[in-house]
Amino acid sequence: MPLSKTRIAFIGGGNMSRSLIAGLIADGHEPAALSVGEPVPETRARLLEQFPIDVRANNAEAMQGTEVVVLAVKPQAAPAVCRELAQSLPRPAPLVVSVMAGITEASLAAWLGGEVPLVRSMPNTPMLVQSGAIGLHAGEAVSDAQRNLAEEILRAGGLTRWVDQETELDIVTALSGSGPAYFFLLMEALEGAAVAQGFDAEGARLLSIQTALGAARMAMESDESPAQLRERVTSPGGTTEAALSVLQSGGFEALVAGAVTAARSRSKELSELFGADA
Repeated sequence: MPLSKTRIAFIGGGNMSRSLIAGLIADGHEPAALSVGEPVPETRARLLEQFPIDVRANNAEAMQGTEVVVLAVKPQAAPAVCRELAQSLPRPAPLVVSVMAGITEASLAAWLGGEVPLVRSMPNTPMLVQSGAIGLHAGEAVSDAQRNLAEEILRAGGLTRWVDQETELDIVTALSGSGPAYFFLLMEALEGAAVAQGFDAEGARLLSIQTALGAARMAMESDESPAQLRERVTSPGGTTEAALSVLQSGGFEALVAGAVTAARSRSKELSELFGADA
């Protein structure tokens, strides 16, 4: 069956589900093949206003006849929601794709009751504008066809990248999961520095955002590495060299490495915390 007709149930109707649904429909997926289980009436109403899809208050009803279940609830709610789903999950189980941060495959399998083909993913917030960076790991029960299906679904939210070991998702969390905030902080700092030196706030904001966007596009579309691109725009004795020397003398690279290490450690801690109820 082509992806466009694959029946997909989203458990939880928040931002991540909405972004994937929007991306899937934009890619040609039939809205009638998409369903959402969402207990909050206001959220259900917003979904129905935005998409011509099937929205149910009851998760079991939303899952009926589906080939893929996308788990998109808050991590704290995962144990109760998954145990509820286990009561009505078809056997053999359909492919289950998790977009929940910090919830391990072992915990999901325990809560869902038995062997379930699981793909765990780590998306980031730019998925809301179909520009996400999404890490994926497939559990042992996932077939090649299901692996390809999961990738096709998540590609609706942006770029996808598989990892060989589930523990590598902690690195993905630290790199791209938390990564947008690193760039927002840099844009915020650039904007603030320009305003402090007399530039208008609106102009500083727009120029910092466009500069970040332009640099990202250059890096994405170029065959050269970011290091090579940096070297190409850094003329000896020029303004860029003067600015970079200040950043590097202040330990810029070490600060970034420390930040990624801290985020990775916290991701591992949260996985252990969320999985304590398994």
